[in-house]
Amino acid sequence: MRVRIIAVGTKMPSWVLEASEDYLKRFPREWSVEFVEIPLGHRKKPQDIAQAITKEGEQMLAAIDSRERVIALDVKGKSWSTPQLAQQMEAWQMDGRNIALLVGGPDGLSESCLQRADMKWSLSALTLPHPLVRVLLAEQLYRGWTILKNHPYHK
Repeated sequence: MRVRIIAVGTKMPSWVLEASEDYLKRFPREWSVEFVEIPLGHRKKPQDIAQAITKEGEQMLAAIDSRERVIALDVKGKSWSTPQLAQQMEAWQMDGRNIALLVGGPDGLSESCLQRADMKWSLSALTLPHPLVRVLLAEQLYRGWTILKNHPYHK
């Protein structure tokens, strides 16, 4: 199974790259997890924001494989506990499709990305910085996998 985290933003700080890579390399071959970066849209004036979100959305949609199950990370999505995430991951694996997780930029995901999503997931009701979301997401996916495999990491 392949999980692709399609995220807006490039040139992440070294701590983000190191921390997220640390979790990604722990996954076994049957769970390939990778990041796909989408450039941040131009935002100099307030009216540029809508255009930036639209452009980011178009690039995200272009990066999605038509056979992937798409999960949008959105504050209005469903919140899961870590055991519930593990159950979702098991269901994704049984479904047989690869997964695309969409992480928007500082102003969120475009409406077209939200409409394309098969489900919406909220990591938290808190507003989190996007670099931190990458680390948190990688860690929670790894933790969910360890629950499925009865690995002691989750204990």
